[in-house]
Amino acid sequence: MRVLEHPDVEEIHLEAVLHALADPMRLEIVRFLATTEDGAACSEIELAVSKSTGTHHYRVLREAGVINQVYRGTAKINSLRSTDLDELFPGLLDSVISAATRRSRR
Repeated sequence: MRVLEHPDVEEIHLEAVLHALADPMRLEIVRFLATTEDGAACSEIELAVSKSTGTHHYRVLREAGVINQVYRGTAKINSLRSTDLDELFPGLLDSVISAATRRSRR
């Protein structure tokens, strides 16, 4: 079984998380994942970018510690690392998602 590398909780840095969340496409991924309980395959999240660019965005989020990715068959299932991020940076993820949601409604 293929396993993707993720940073341990103590390796997650605020600068990397903020960088990952600063991109509009990555923020859309995070907003979508915030609405799921069991995670979502990459193909479930429609992005207006090429597949290779989408792969890049998922990798940045994973390497920053924002999302967890696991293989189920040939699909990568993505989920937010909400518990880890809330432990390290209380309220950050909720605030960013709320602000992005308000902005998208304008």
